[in-house]
Amino acid sequence: MTPWDKLREECGVFGIRTEGAPAAPLAHLGLYALQHRGQESAGIATFDGARTHLVKDMGLVAAVFTPNRLETLSGATGIGHVRYSTMGSASLENAQPFLEQSPWGTLALAHNGNLVNAPSLRRELEDAGHRFRATSDTEVITKLIAASTAPTLEDAVAGCMRRISGAYTVVAMARDTLVAFRDANGIRPLALGRLGRAVVFASESCAFDQIGGEYLREVRPGELVVADAAGVRAIQVLPVVRRAACVFEYIYFARPDTVIERQNVHQVRRRMGRLLACEHPVAADAVIAVPDSGTSAAMGYADASGIPCEVGLIKNRYVGRTFIQPDPSSRDFGVRVKLNPIREVVAGRRIVLVDDSIVRGTTSRQIVRMLRRTGAREIHFRVSSPPILNACYYGIDTSSRGELVASRLSVEEIRASIEADSLGYLSINGLIEALALPRQDLCLACLDGRYPTETPTEAMAGRHALETSGLSP
Repeated sequence: MTPWDKLREECGVFGIRTEGAPAAPLAHLGLYALQHRGQESAGIATFDGARTHLVKDMGLVAAVFTPNRLETLSGATGIGHVRYSTMGSASLENAQPFLEQSPWGTLALAHNGNLVNAPSLRRELEDAGHRFRATSDTEVITKLIAASTAPTLEDAVAGCMRRISGAYTVVAMARDTLVAFRDANGIRPLALGRLGRAVVFASESCAFDQIGGEYLREVRPGELVVADAAGVRAIQVLPVVRRAACVFEYIYFARPDTVIERQNVHQVRRRMGRLLACEHPVAADAVIAVPDSGTSAAMGYADASGIPCEVGLIKNRYVGRTFIQPDPSSRDFGVRVKLNPIREVVAGRRIVLVDDSIVRGTTSRQIVRMLRRTGAREIHFRVSSPPILNACYYGIDTSSRGELVASRLSVEEIRASIEADSLGYLSINGLIEALALPRQDLCLACLDGRYPTETPTEAMAGRHALETSGLSP
């Protein structure tokens, strides 16, 4: 288990249909741009007019897709995926895309999110004779579509959308037809773009920039978009009763250069930092970000407070999510191998330390201790999100409320636990003001406990929901 105390999200998806140009090299580049969304496994599937090809493996994009492997992925239509597991273990069996034979040819499918009714749907499919090889809800979606008796792929996907519940953004292909669809609440992001005459879908618009493409718009909540030989068409399959975009896409998950709902994420985070400074001012000598997630908010805090923004922590970008500790009893090793303070910036000074969130509190405490050892005179911790009080069942790895420090301790108790001189969180009202979006259009469940779907449980949508023990009657 990584000692790094950060929220982790399930995955990123990418899909492209060109007018004859190879899809795999473009999908490969797109996945590089989405690597921050998942580092456990990566995969690409393509269709060459006759056959569907698949390469997927454990590891980062650069390790999985060697030149020889990319050469095997011929065809002008393709989908790609990077994964971090929140339902089902980190294993090759759960790596995506999934393939399944269907009436419309081999169906390849990749998914970001979490279903809250996957166990019941899987039982139903098993009772009908379907056998599962993995423990991911993505396999449930794939089999639901492939097993449909609908007359067209479009109808089969629409039927699946009406049955699955929770958070999902999906790209899929059958032969040279590419589809993308999104849950009725629009919890996870999915964007539509173009590259010349090619149609492109991605979890984030930064993937379009990577391939030289253009962002057009978001795939709307409840919408199915189909790209085939006849062109591109959009069908509103599900009525939108309530939009509920995940606020943590803006706070932490999305890359700063991504555009969501026509808002640049960096600028939104900078506004969060400005409002944080107004809500929690303090006398200090330097504002320092916890890189990289706190950088934009730290700049905003400095803007509003007039305190200089300094580079005080250097991130080692060549350390993966897991590594071998030389001594298991070595205190704070996980932080020290990833972050190093600049003594000349920190020593003898009053520091405002800005981060996007505090999840379990262990890393925050280790960073504070490290800065004190470096000579910081005072450390004032500022967080550009409200306290995380509740579990997320929509594609973030916090399906157990007990692991969240803010669900157990008050703000003052958290301050004492992380050993800071003061602690301030951005308020929910401040967050909404920074986002410039109506509160009713946001999913704030992890902050206020109001879930946009039926209230899920860990048994319904937790990491082990589809393990054998979780499926016993």
